[in-house]
Amino acid sequence: MRIGILGTGGMADALGAQWLRPGHEVLFGGRDLGRAETLARRHGGDHGTLHQAADFGTDAVLMALPWQAAIEIAPQLPLTGRVLIDCTNPVGAGFRLLTTGAPSAAVQLAAAAGPETHVVKAFNLCHEDVWRLTPPVFDGRPLGVPLSGDNQQALAVVRQLVRDVGCEPFAAGELDQGAALLEATAALLIRLWVGEGVDAQSIAPPGESAGPRAPGAAVTPAS
Repeated sequence: MRIGILGTGGMADALGAQWLRPGHEVLFGGRDLGRAETLARRHGGDHGTLHQAADFGTDAVLMALPWQAAIEIAPQLPLTGRVLIDCTNPVGAGFRLLTTGAPSAAVQLAAAAGPETHVVKAFNLCHEDVWRLTPPVFDGRPLGVPLSGDNQQALAVVRQLVRDVGCEPFAAGELDQGAALLEATAALLIRLWVGEGVDAQSIAPPGESAGPRAPGAAVTPAS
C-alpha cells in the first residue's frame, strides 16, 4: 500500500516504522520538513510536506497531528477519496474529554475533510510505545484494536494495516457512535494509567468471567 503519514511525532514514528516492515510505501509528511526527513532516514520511506503526504497516500493516510490541528488543516489537504485513519485523542488538562457535548473528534475531522473522505478511528487506545513492539502481544494474545467507521472498503484497508502491525482488528461500530466511545475510553485509560498509576487491565475481567452475552451481541473480530 501507499501510506501517507501526517505528522512527525511518536505515533507517526511508531506506526510508520511498523508499516514499512511488510513492504508498504510510506511518506512522512510534516510541518517541519527536518523532522519528517529524520523519520524517513531512520526507517526508510520518503518525506515531504503534509500536502505531499496526503497526496501520496492513495491507499491510506494516517492523521497523527494533535486533534485540533488536524481539524484545522484537513480542509487544506487533498483528502478526497482517501482512507483517513484518525488516531487522535481530544484529551486536555485534568484528563478532560474536550469534545464533551459536541461531536467526537473523528466526526469533526470527517466534516472538515469532506464527505468523500472515509475516516476510520483506530490506534487511539495505546501509548506510542505499544505500537513500537514487534508484535504487540501480551500474555500470548495479540493486542485487539477497535475500529470505528462507516465505509466497508475503508474498514477493510485499516483491518489489514492492523494485522500488519501484529494486532487483531475488532468492530467498534459506526463513526457517529463508535468514535465517541473510543475517545471517551481513551480519556479514562489515560486518567487511570497516567493520573492514578493504575493497571487499567485490572478493571476488566477475562472474557470467560464476564458473564453471559445476549444472543447476537457477542463481540467478534472484524472480518
